[in-house]
Amino acid sequence: MKDTIKYVGLDVSKEKIAVAIADEGRDEPRYWGMISNTPEAVTKLMKKIGSSENLRVCYEAGPTGYPLYRLLLALNIHCTVIAPSLIPQRPGERIKTDRRDSVRLAQLYRAGELTSVYVPTPEDEALRDLVRCREDAKEDELRAKHRLSKFLLRYDIQPPSKGKKWTVRYYRWLDTVKFENSKLQVVFQEYYHQIKEIQQRILRLEEEIRIQATEGAHAPTIQALQALRGVALITATSIAAEIGSFKRFSTPRQFMAYVGLVPSEYSSGESRRQGKITKTGNRHVRRLLVESAWSYRYKPSVKGELQKRQNGQSPTIQAISWKAQNRLHKKYFRLLSRGKESGKAITAVARELAGFIWAITQELDEVVPKA
Repeated sequence: MKDTIKYVGLDVSKEKIAVAIADEGRDEPRYWGMISNTPEAVTKLMKKIGSSENLRVCYEAGPTGYPLYRLLLALNIHCTVIAPSLIPQRPGERIKTDRRDSVRLAQLYRAGELTSVYVPTPEDEALRDLVRCREDAKEDELRAKHRLSKFLLRYDIQPPSKGKKWTVRYYRWLDTVKFENSKLQVVFQEYYHQIKEIQQRILRLEEEIRIQATEGAHAPTIQALQALRGVALITATSIAAEIGSFKRFSTPRQFMAYVGLVPSEYSSGESRRQGKITKTGNRHVRRLLVESAWSYRYKPSVKGELQKRQNGQSPTIQAISWKAQNRLHKKYFRLLSRGKESGKAITAVARELAGFIWAITQELDEVVPKA
């Protein structure tokens, strides 16, 4: 029995790990117990359970990240990180505990019913955190602007000339705003200062992103993706950081499905019905693709910043970019002519844009370091 394969389910939290084991075969999985979430405790546990070549360990992806995965790999133990949203659920089950979760993980893992997630390399994870930090800062900036706008609206303070907000002229006007009441003046200054602080933070983050886009491990991919219309520095870096290795998608349809842009489907017998997009997978990349897709409303052209970004790129990549402009522009207006809403038409454009992104990455010989 010592040489049999053991499937280990770990329910991981910040301080503790619940452990369950399912032996190879059809025996009921058994609950091992609770251990501390430390490298020493995990290493000691694995030595007790069995030899490294006979262990198969899994745990759910979550806020604790991937240090446990990398620790087990260092111990030559096979480990899989599971997608929580794709774990089969029993109808009517209303009791959830760490013990039950670990036992259920071990049982389903042995049965092959769990779906793994892609684990990024430490370098990819750091780049992803960088672009997500910038994304968070942009959200903070928007909230800060809303606070200041609503504050000025409550006191009916408006710029003398109508125009767009948050332009150079608008900021110049904000610099002249004064309140007679000292309390209100302090409130205004704090709201306004917060916006400036966040904008400085964004500039620092974007400078580091710019460095990584030219010197980092994914620099060739980032530069190549910028040949596409609507995919500039931040978008290209974000896509490269979120995906990591495009080599794991053998077809463009796999990539489209990964970002949740393919339609859902319910088919039974001779009936086949497609619905809204699945919205599974990476929501960050899906949002970026939809935002970029709006650029294809305009007539195809290569000029300005896009022309600069394409300088130095191979003729093949430039040809893919030009094909994307023509195809996606026609697709958008063709769908509108059929009565489709603009939002649905853009979603369809974003799905095909994902295919062109995949095609560009296949032209590169970039070597991505393994985890």
